[in-house]
Amino acid sequence: MSNIDRRSLVKGSLAAMMAGAAVSRGAFAQSSEPILLGVSGPLTGPNAQYGTQWKQGFDLALDEIMAAGGINGRKLAYQFEDSQSDPRQSVAIAQKFVSDPRIVMELGDFSSPASMAASPIYQRGGLVQFGFTNSHPDFTKGGDFMWSTSVSQADEQPLLAAYAVKRLGLKKLAVLHLNTDWGRTSRDYFVKAAKEYGAEVAVTEGYIAEERDFRSTLVRVRDASPDGLILISYYSDGALIARQARQVGLKQVICAASSVYSPKFLELGGEAVEDVHLGTRYFPEDPRPEVKKFITGFKAKYGGQEPDAFNAYSYDAMNMAAAVVKIGGTDRRAVRDAFAKVKDVSSVIFGSATFDVESRRVKGAMNAELVVRKGQFALWDGKPT
Repeated sequence: MSNIDRRSLVKGSLAAMMAGAAVSRGAFAQSSEPILLGVSGPLTGPNAQYGTQWKQGFDLALDEIMAAGGINGRKLAYQFEDSQSDPRQSVAIAQKFVSDPRIVMELGDFSSPASMAASPIYQRGGLVQFGFTNSHPDFTKGGDFMWSTSVSQADEQPLLAAYAVKRLGLKKLAVLHLNTDWGRTSRDYFVKAAKEYGAEVAVTEGYIAEERDFRSTLVRVRDASPDGLILISYYSDGALIARQARQVGLKQVICAASSVYSPKFLELGGEAVEDVHLGTRYFPEDPRPEVKKFITGFKAKYGGQEPDAFNAYSYDAMNMAAAVVKIGGTDRRAVRDAFAKVKDVSSVIFGSATFDVESRRVKGAMNAELVVRKGQFALWDGKPT
């Protein structure tokens, strides 16, 4: 082949690529098909309530996105597959999503272990895994297709330790934690920070997610004579532990991880959760306009129901996904690259959210120190419990 033929072939190929890109952009803007996101999360099993809360947040965000014109005129939609937050299920769902060319991004899974089990599939398949509740520090280390708006446990648990030790003055602690990868990782970061702040950790006890009788564990805790009980739990098990702690005579201060923050914690715990302390990334009394807009819209859509943190996380995640797709379109690699380009996306949790490209997380989440007073969450006023 002559040099002239080669130059002609290169010019022809470049022209075809440019024409193809123009057609692709035009198809993105003009197609009547919805832009489809895949969601892997629990709709059944012990974490089913969180999948339900996700859907509420997603659907509120989608209402607002469509009212504002959608994604360049196109509808944004999601396909929710029930993983039960089980790594075996999340892997099968990942294979399904990667092989479906309609899926431009995946959201989930709920737990870090379920997400991290599937991460190699998403990375190899070139599909973004947006783990918006995945706080394990190693989640985003799985590859450049892993992104998260969740606050890492490496950042969150030292905040809880500072609240318990430096602010509440607790010196001898008992730690109860979910015996999952998330729970153990959170425990390790908490214990390390608490010791650095000068506290003694007298006992740590793990429990399985399905456990319902904690009395023998709590008797061992009582025998260790701590002045504070730390719960690294979700709201359902945290409320149950608090009730049983009071039943076995534990009157010590209880300080809980932000994962218990929910109106359901108050409902399930009743009087037993009175004076429980916790930190949170979301608090409805926050006067920021992003928070007020979210709460007003949520109550209007869901018959006056009070939203909780997981509603806010999923609402933020869908708005972030929309902002990313507006930049990246429907090409999977362009979607990945767009995460580094979005700036100051309106967020309930962050105010305005921009990704740190190195960690592939968002920095600067709010931190409110709360206490349960008269059956309601309130900002802690510094007064002793």
